[in-house]
Amino acid sequence: MIHFHYDIPSLTALEVFEASARHLSFKLAASELEMTSGEIRRQIKAIEGELGVRLIVGPGSDVVLTSAGEDLYRLLASSSARASEVVSIITRRDYSRTATPARRMDRT
Repeated sequence: MIHFHYDIPSLTALEVFEASARHLSFKLAASELEMTSGEIRRQIKAIEGELGVRLIVGPGSDVVLTSAGEDLYRLLASSSARASEVVSIITRRDYSRTATPARRMDRT
């Protein structure tokens, strides 16, 4: 998987895992993401291989999270909720009229 700056799996793989964990179903995640169940499973296998730990166990299309899977899902759900809050704040304000540059973020 391609990594950019942060030492995390691809955002696509994380999105696939989050949807699978949220629905507790590969089939529902596949439907939501407009992918096949096979593509979902391949992404899950890839992220598990990259992390070196199982995130999901169980046969069939039902998803059972391991403790590592639960930890990762809680983090992703919390981060997504916070990102949604920030996006809502941004869209309620009219930033397009401001010409003030944002402060530079420290990128160490």
